[in-house]
Amino acid sequence: MNKILCLGEDDILKAVSFSEIMNAVENAMLIYEKKQFQMPVRMHADYMGNTLLLMPCFTPKKFGTKLVSLFPENTRKNLPVLFGTMILNDGETGKPLALVNGSKLTALRTGAVGGVSIRYLTPLNVRTLGIIGAGVQGFHQVLFACTERQFSDVFIFDQSITKIPSFIEKLSRDLRQVKLHQAGSAKELLKESAVIITATNSEKPVLPDQEDLLRGKHFVGIGSYKPNMREFPDALFKISDQMFIDTEHALDESGDVIDPLKNGWIKNDQLFTLGKLIQGKIDRKGETTLFKSVGMALFDVVVSELIYEKAVEKGLGQEVIL
Repeated sequence: MNKILCLGEDDILKAVSFSEIMNAVENAMLIYEKKQFQMPVRMHADYMGNTLLLMPCFTPKKFGTKLVSLFPENTRKNLPVLFGTMILNDGETGKPLALVNGSKLTALRTGAVGGVSIRYLTPLNVRTLGIIGAGVQGFHQVLFACTERQFSDVFIFDQSITKIPSFIEKLSRDLRQVKLHQAGSAKELLKESAVIITATNSEKPVLPDQEDLLRGKHFVGIGSYKPNMREFPDALFKISDQMFIDTEHALDESGDVIDPLKNGWIKNDQLFTLGKLIQGKIDRKGETTLFKSVGMALFDVVVSELIYEKAVEKGLGQEVIL
């Protein structure tokens, strides 16, 4: 007989703060650099336009597996595009410890990844933020960005313009001191924003291919998780001295890394993991900074471990007997 702790969305939000999640993600990046983990390449299966991801990972203390489904057409059914479940196990015995809401875990840890890039790649006095993609991930990216920096204005754009008003209304409940604006176009958003986050499933760039508009800003790419997906325009790579990624898996998974390398817009010696910058092994160069995330199971395990420990400490969740 084994007891396992089930942690839903409300339990997760009560257990940990956004800053604690970002610290855990930063720690995961350092674990990645020190190679203190075992993470097989995630299984990626496509069927009839839908995607199944199976993401296992071992660390010395814990291991876990996240199962994620991505169904793009769910937006037409008023359902989330992403569903997920995370199982956390004890690293010494293999005993299942927790069953965590994988959808919320994914949203939070991915938002935190973007937040950590802002922590290390933007000045403290940055005040304007732009988000392209008014979905679940866009929402969490804004929340984590505004946790890390004191943004005064956030500009929002989505190809589905009808989604923006409800997105702004939802954000306003959490960001009462921030001015939220609906941008009329990606170009307008780019002109108004010093930090730009893209969180779409686009197969072609969602920003103008104009060097003068792109220069001197920080870009965070979240949405491109397949080789045929692109969010960043050609010009952005050509004016960037460096490109940062969260994991080297990005070299095989994202069109925003594959295409620039293939076409010579960036070179391998310009590409670095963000963890190396955090370690102090490299220095940031250039006025335009660029970060691309594809995510990794290591984030899920480290953040799930934090959530589990905080939940036990606070008496959250529901124990079930397996």
